[in-house]
Amino acid sequence: MKKYEAKNLEEALKAAAQDKHVSVEELKYYVLEEKAGGLFGIGSKAIIEAYSVNDIQEFIESYLKQYFDNLGMGVELIVNKLEDNSFNVIINADNNAILIGKNGQTLEAIKTVLNAAANAQFRCHVHMTVDVNGYKEERYEKLRSTVEKIARTVVKTHVSARLGDLTNDERKIVHQHLSSMAHIRTESEGDGNNRRLKIIYDKDKE
Repeated sequence: MKKYEAKNLEEALKAAAQDKHVSVEELKYYVLEEKAGGLFGIGSKAIIEAYSVNDIQEFIESYLKQYFDNLGMGVELIVNKLEDNSFNVIINADNNAILIGKNGQTLEAIKTVLNAAANAQFRCHVHMTVDVNGYKEERYEKLRSTVEKIARTVVKTHVSARLGDLTNDERKIVHQHLSSMAHIRTESEGDGNNRRLKIIYDKDKE
């Protein structure tokens, strides 16, 4: 992140906003040093690090470009800003299957590395979805259809179902999709690679 120094915090924020062509309200910042001056403010100083959503988007684009350049792989990158610190990243290559990997494992690894880099760079939580040529959205649709059928069976039999290996995103999709279904609740159990999702019958949930 870029540093800005001025005689006070207000002036430092104005300088950052002007440099980034955004309003002060659009900035996120960290105060590195703030010192009150003596008589008439002589000697006062403020140093900040500041960024905007645009900086996060540029970082994602730059990081991925360098990542794939180092692999010697030409890709098309599309990074869309959503809301807050959320982004949708779309990657396309001549051989998308390589980027996806078995059961989407390579794609998930790319997302994990990218997410960690962005979080470390801006010292905040950056949420992103990373997809290759619509693979994930198609997978999500199949997942929604599958878990809905499983949930109906759970309602009929009153026997909970434990789902197989899912990514964090996929568990979130299941939670959201079944959240409004009567007599069904979902909960995660286990840790790390052993984390699994259960679909549970709940007679009291309407």
